[in-house]
Amino acid sequence: MQNQPRYRFARRILFPYSGEEPLTLRQGLRVIMGWALFFPLSMSLCTLLICLFGAFPLHKTVLFLLLTFLSGFFVFGILGWITVSLSNRAAHIRQQLKARTGYW
Repeated sequence: MQNQPRYRFARRILFPYSGEEPLTLRQGLRVIMGWALFFPLSMSLCTLLICLFGAFPLHKTVLFLLLTFLSGFFVFGILGWITVSLSNRAAHIRQQLKARTGYW
């Protein structure tokens, strides 16, 4: 087993890879799902607190939670995909430079 650096909690959830190697499909999906779940759940929790303190009716609270979670899921899922894509592109460029020059 390779020695992995120990990252902080947020980095372990959002992007626990060094970026030296391109991510596999499974690793990429893990990053995308991490982004697509972590931020929307945080936003939904804040929305729930606002709805509870504002004494909104149950149907409005559920509607706000659903809207918050789904919009965050899609937005941050796309941002996670962009992150994986750019990380893989940078890793491929780094590998090509290393192969061409012999060092990085």
